[in-house]
Amino acid sequence: MFDIISLEVLLYGSLAKTGRGHGTDIAIQLGLSGDDPVTFDVNNISAKINDISSTKKLLLNGKHEIDFDSAQDIEFLFTETLPFHPNAVTFLATTKNDTKFAETYYSIGGGFVIKEGEDKQAGDNIQLPFPINTADDLLHWCMKGLSISEVVMENESAWRTEEETKKGLLAIWNVMKECMYRGCHQDGILPGGLQVKRRAAALNKRLLPQKNYHDYNSWMLAIRNGGSDFKYTLDWVSCFALAVNEENASFGRVVTAPTNGAAGVIPAVLQYYITFCDGYKDEKIIQFMLTAAETGSIFKKGSTISAAMGGCQAEIGVSSAMAAAALTECMGGTQRQCLMAAEIAMEHHLGLTCDPIGGLVQVPCIERNTMGAIKAITASQLALQSSPDFAKVSLDAVIKTMWDTALDMNSKYKETSDGGLAINIPLSLPEC
Repeated sequence: MFDIISLEVLLYGSLAKTGRGHGTDIAIQLGLSGDDPVTFDVNNISAKINDISSTKKLLLNGKHEIDFDSAQDIEFLFTETLPFHPNAVTFLATTKNDTKFAETYYSIGGGFVIKEGEDKQAGDNIQLPFPINTADDLLHWCMKGLSISEVVMENESAWRTEEETKKGLLAIWNVMKECMYRGCHQDGILPGGLQVKRRAAALNKRLLPQKNYHDYNSWMLAIRNGGSDFKYTLDWVSCFALAVNEENASFGRVVTAPTNGAAGVIPAVLQYYITFCDGYKDEKIIQFMLTAAETGSIFKKGSTISAAMGGCQAEIGVSSAMAAAALTECMGGTQRQCLMAAEIAMEHHLGLTCDPIGGLVQVPCIERNTMGAIKAITASQLALQSSPDFAKVSLDAVIKTMWDTALDMNSKYKETSDGGLAINIPLSLPEC
């Protein structure tokens, strides 16, 4: 690293076409600076990027200064796509002795990154007690008398202790709930030029006209005390989801679940369960997270969780399926009912395109999280009131169908902003 004197970044495919709208160029500069997305103070993003821009200097990994002009050294190759995956980035470095070398990485969805030439990801050599690639595999291990979350916890214990896993899951939930609370108390216009007005805070005020809370816990109590009729509950689920994705659209901290664009579905459904179903219990939050994670993993192995590969069915559809399965287990559903709920949720997202206006994760992305959350709850309710014995479609069948659909989908509907709403709505037109 200390021999590097210059660096050029090449963005391909979807990373190029939606790169500015998604903040890819910003993320790259922060990453090259050695900043950790888990711990970096998001309130300092603008100051950090402005400093790099004004000084035209970048401190590689926080240690080694190089000349860096983001306007010239980050290149958006809008018409080029690498064959392995549409989300590709190449780093071209030059050293002091004029040696040049390049490394290419692929963002395959859900925060997973593969370096070109490396077949295995970290952890691939771990021997799991219950290896799972398909929903049928999962159901096979559940036949030993274990719930889905119990099977997953046993597998997670191959990497770390059960206590460490629980602590990590609760830390994830803490980020989610902080994001929801913060998003429900932030007014203003989202950045990017589309002039989309934030709505979660206004909705929160309408639903709680008398502000008698001071933190997340008292906020939850106030919501719970407000009633439980259908319209009230529906409004809150939408508010929770809006809050998270408005935070995402304004560079707040969110949890990739399974992607940032779909980050609001799982928090909204879990918050719905906590608020309106069974109260705040750590063991239920852990159970929810484990079941949701395994459901998402099965989709990743059998299809994709990348909108650049499969359209928005791979993001909102998968997140809805994850939330549906998790909610069903927490509500006392059987293992087969959990998988049925996931199947129902995805079945009704099949073919969903990804066509963000201006490449921004705002329209239609933010509202789609409310739809995904509501569909997850509906799918769970249907599964809980049904017998899987009579189901015509299995989860594995719908995952294969999703992948087939992704392969058939025109590339302009795969997070490129080349089709759909992205070309039919003027950039200056506000959403509401």
